[in-house]
Amino acid sequence: MTDMQETINGLTQELRRGTIIIGVLSQLAEPQYGYSLVTVLQGKGFSIDAGTLYPLLRRLEKQGLLESRWDTDQTRPRKYYLLSPMGRTVYVQLCEEWRSMSVSLESLIRGGDGDGDH
Repeated sequence: MTDMQETINGLTQELRRGTIIIGVLSQLAEPQYGYSLVTVLQGKGFSIDAGTLYPLLRRLEKQGLLESRWDTDQTRPRKYYLLSPMGRTVYVQLCEEWRSMSVSLESLIRGGDGDGDH
């Protein structure tokens, strides 16, 4: 792999880090367990591996954005996550911020004059 490709990969990872939280929160209006969440996100073109997802779910729960409960009725117990009331509010605000940043960034990319050739 070239140095440039390594740089692009690293910067892409940094970009993704910020979007992963919104992506995960967007799918937790209804209860989901970890593996089902990975599957749903991947089905919508948003790739995330379990090694990234599970620590994020624990952190979001600790921050009060998610609630969880164990379902032990199945053969294998599963921990389901759901947006908390605070999580719903935070998610809406993050989406508003994302939309605002996206518009601003698109303007910057286009150079403010619509040429788009950068």
